[in-house]
Amino acid sequence: MLVALTVTVSVTALLLAAWCGFAAYRDQPTKDWHFIGMAVVTVLALVQLIVGIVQLARGEDPDQGSVIFVSYLIGALATVPAAALLSLSERTRWGSVTVSAGAVVLAVLEVRLYDIWGG
Repeated sequence: MLVALTVTVSVTALLLAAWCGFAAYRDQPTKDWHFIGMAVVTVLALVQLIVGIVQLARGEDPDQGSVIFVSYLIGALATVPAAALLSLSERTRWGSVTVSAGAVVLAVLEVRLYDIWGG
């Protein structure tokens, strides 16, 4: 697993969490530019999924099993889009809180992915 990619996804997720948390603090719902940030984080998670699957196809094995590893990769990819959908249904400050919480969950999943791979 590429450590630099894992760190990049984690840092961008935490930046998104801070950005949406600040919007919630200012009593604002998610705006279009927040969705652009969510798209960037989601694309990075998709790249990580592809890299992880390619590494598994090349014969590299995570320490704690391939099934758990792929499950966490898919969960990491789905976290921010799920939070985005929930924020669309809640057009108040709580939509921003939802995205912020989803981004923090993604950062935690990245730490777990690093551990599963054998970091």
